[in-house]
Amino acid sequence: MTPERGPGGPSAGSGETVDHGTHAHSLAAAVRAGRVRAVDVVADALERIARTDRSLCAFREVWEEDALRRAAEVDARVAAGERLPLAGVPFAVKGRHGLRSAGPLVAAGCVAVGATAVPGPGTPWQTWGLGRYGRTVNPWRADRTPGGSSAGAAVAVAAGVVPLATGGDGAGSVRIPAAWCGVLGLKTTNGRLPSADRTGLAAPGVLVRCATDARAWWTAVTVGAAGTTGMAGVAGTGVAGEGAAVKPRPLRAVWSPDLGFADVDPEPVAVAHAAALRLADSGAVRIEQDLPGPRDRRAARDRRAPRGRRPAPEGAPLRLEDPADAWLALRTASGDDPLALALARRIRAVNDRRLDALFRRTDLLLTPTTPCAAHGHNGPGERYSTALTWSFNLSGHPALSIPAGFGSDGCPLGLQVVAPRGGERALLDFAELLHSDA
Repeated sequence: MTPERGPGGPSAGSGETVDHGTHAHSLAAAVRAGRVRAVDVVADALERIARTDRSLCAFREVWEEDALRRAAEVDARVAAGERLPLAGVPFAVKGRHGLRSAGPLVAAGCVAVGATAVPGPGTPWQTWGLGRYGRTVNPWRADRTPGGSSAGAAVAVAAGVVPLATGGDGAGSVRIPAAWCGVLGLKTTNGRLPSADRTGLAAPGVLVRCATDARAWWTAVTVGAAGTTGMAGVAGTGVAGEGAAVKPRPLRAVWSPDLGFADVDPEPVAVAHAAALRLADSGAVRIEQDLPGPRDRRAARDRRAPRGRRPAPEGAPLRLEDPADAWLALRTASGDDPLALALARRIRAVNDRRLDALFRRTDLLLTPTTPCAAHGHNGPGERYSTALTWSFNLSGHPALSIPAGFGSDGCPLGLQVVAPRGGERALLDFAELLHSDA
């Protein structure tokens, strides 16, 4: 499922193909075994940043001296016999304040090398980034945005500068850049890990190139947070809840091209659907129902007997309410706007009920990650690239974007996989069925 060719061209610096480097878990194993020093691993990452960042603009700040000092401390800890699961792994944090929440990764032996680019001031759209040398470019095609707001994080991982970068996802800010840059992007269950977002819409996440690294990140952050965030109190519904036994393969999955409301372009749907079918052919999932698109639903409705308010049958297509009004109300409304907040509560309640019913009969939900391909640097126009992602910020479900293939513009597109609340392990199990770490 990963793209077969590495991002290169003008955005990668000097026109050469960027070396994707080594995965985080492999680097950590080498440092723990004494085959390589953390200082050398981190120095290599800093050299890659110096070589590529004037073209990619993935970083807002780079912390050379601090990173080398911390790497030397990791080497000393390893030499003293401390077993660090992520020993010497260079990683990037989202934005200038991202290091504040990275304590569990540092405790696991990771070394922060810098802060990645996030959207700059002046526009209302978030699918772009501003680095220290200028606007952040998509490593596959310099005239396209990488997505956002975890823009620099996705670029740094996709270009092989670092194997792991942290992100935050309030409406798709991890999953959208993961899709458009061709990497894995995991958004966790809302409320499961600490977040500074007062609205509760944002959840921490990670961008990596392989599923094993995503699992290593998850293990590090959950072990680090277990004593303070009530980890065990977040129950999963259905197969994927934490502590539940992993279902035998294949997992059951439902495909939806549009979640019942979104205006989606044909190509992202086709690429994601083809990826879903390949998964079914491989035995990784059993797709129980290929849900019709909006046009098909309208035709079926027109052929129906006089309309009534009958409850939908158990196997009916998923039809969520468009979360846009609810998301915007929760993000912007104050306590003196009761109508907006009442609308948000109604939409959230309807969607929660429908998603709960869906996950009673299936293990995973598959959709395109984005309704459109990566746009240019002049902005998305009238399209919300969040159309298929922010429903799960509103509902709180964990979701993973995995590389699905390429569009006609040469840029990657993603397949979004959604699990029941608390179902990060199921997402990681699923991703490891498809992802080779070679």
